[in-house]
Amino acid sequence: MAESASMSTQTTGSRMAVPALARLAALATGTGAELEVTSPSDGQPLGVVRQVAAGEVAAAVQRGREAQRRWAATPVRERAAVARRFAALVLDHRDEILDVVQAETGKSRPAALEEAVDASMTSSHYAHTAPRLLRPQRHVGALPLLTQTTELRHPKGAVGVITPWNYPFTLVASDSVPALLAGNAVVVKPDHQTPFSALLVLDLLRQAGLPEGVMQIVLGPGPEVGPQLVDEVDFVMFTGSTATGRTVAQRAAGRLIGFSAELGGKNPLIVLPDANIPAAAAGAARACFANAGQLCVGPERIYVHEAVRSRFTEAFLAAVSRIQVAAGTSWDADMGSLISPEQLARVQAHLDDAVGKGARVLAGGTARPDLGPSFFAPTVLTDVPESAELVRSETFGPVVAIYPVRTEEEAIAHANDSPLGLNASVWTAPSRGLAFGSRIEAGTVNVNEGYAAAWASHSAPMGGWKESGVGRRHGAEGLLKYTESQTVSVQRALPIAPWTGMGNETFANLFTRATRILNRFR
Repeated sequence: MAESASMSTQTTGSRMAVPALARLAALATGTGAELEVTSPSDGQPLGVVRQVAAGEVAAAVQRGREAQRRWAATPVRERAAVARRFAALVLDHRDEILDVVQAETGKSRPAALEEAVDASMTSSHYAHTAPRLLRPQRHVGALPLLTQTTELRHPKGAVGVITPWNYPFTLVASDSVPALLAGNAVVVKPDHQTPFSALLVLDLLRQAGLPEGVMQIVLGPGPEVGPQLVDEVDFVMFTGSTATGRTVAQRAAGRLIGFSAELGGKNPLIVLPDANIPAAAAGAARACFANAGQLCVGPERIYVHEAVRSRFTEAFLAAVSRIQVAAGTSWDADMGSLISPEQLARVQAHLDDAVGKGARVLAGGTARPDLGPSFFAPTVLTDVPESAELVRSETFGPVVAIYPVRTEEEAIAHANDSPLGLNASVWTAPSRGLAFGSRIEAGTVNVNEGYAAAWASHSAPMGGWKESGVGRRHGAEGLLKYTESQTVSVQRALPIAPWTGMGNETFANLFTRATRILNRFR
């Protein structure tokens, strides 16, 4: 099927043995049916964990509430010290984390490294900023000098965190740590395909000093355990598909509890005439096929200006041809397996639909059963018709389509022509990147990078526009969303009302004059 750009591949032989898995299984909260976890790389069993039985989600949340009262009373700086120790432990246990993540997801070792580094950076950032963000804030009162107004931040109570399989370590850590720092208890429901990564986060947090019960892991099928968790907690953080996000949001709304979500993306990558073409080609190849394309912020649509289309396409296909696809723990592999045969079938269906409607395959286009049951070659398409499903639907696999554009305005129009708006990538002269990027309807825009620059700027908010999400992770909002704000105003000496013996009209005239004066300084 491919016209050019054959894939480089290698195999690394035997599957990984991860001794930590049996120890981690004991940390799961549940006495229900056993769940066997298998390796995506070869389909072989990795280990067994216990799922929750009837009533155990509610019991876990109740235990969390009891532990949360003591945790919330712990000074913020002591809670921050736990996060700092956790950030250090993640780096100390780097290889163990990578082994567990790779075993469960089949991703390459460099892709697994992103998880460890990101979890450490996020935790360190919030350890440093939480004391300032949670400090009582003074505000201008109704009557200066006479009204003292203070904003306080209280924890929500019990926070439910629902995470997907594609980044099972860092998403558990980066969503749980700020909630914990805010003084909450956390109950995590990870995807059933990747429980051990979540359990490893819990293990390292406990080693860092997190009291028992403040964070718990509940395991089981999403359609069963997810609703139970939403029905019990005081706030929900969800990462996953837009369709499931709607369901979670509706259930949370029914209980009038807060909800934050990072949802799907059909992310554009734009190459303008003034781009550094070799850098753009290399960067696009890294971004499009990171984590085998199973990345919410990864590009799936490439819009290339006609002036540089041939040069970019040639350089891009050359970069794709150098991608090393392999199983195992070698650092030389650039791309690993998809998560499951079911995900491979989704990718294949999108590809078959596009090709059947006239798309041409420039690279890849085939599964790789010689490497394992869920491997798929990095695939590049062109001439994809508007009627193809992958034009608008998220493929979530190693498939990207190239579309030519004649003008910059056309590139922006195509980029924004989507109900989703999670991330975008623009390749242009750095001096005009901010102005151009600000016109794209996405929560994050990377200039001369695929996704990592914005994602790893942890002091800035990250999240989706339109149907790609609600709320933000990272930045101040990534922590403060897990709190309830409270305003306490103390009035001194005089009331905000007519004084004794003063008529209403006299007070009204006096108050109007005072308001005119105060408005000059507000």
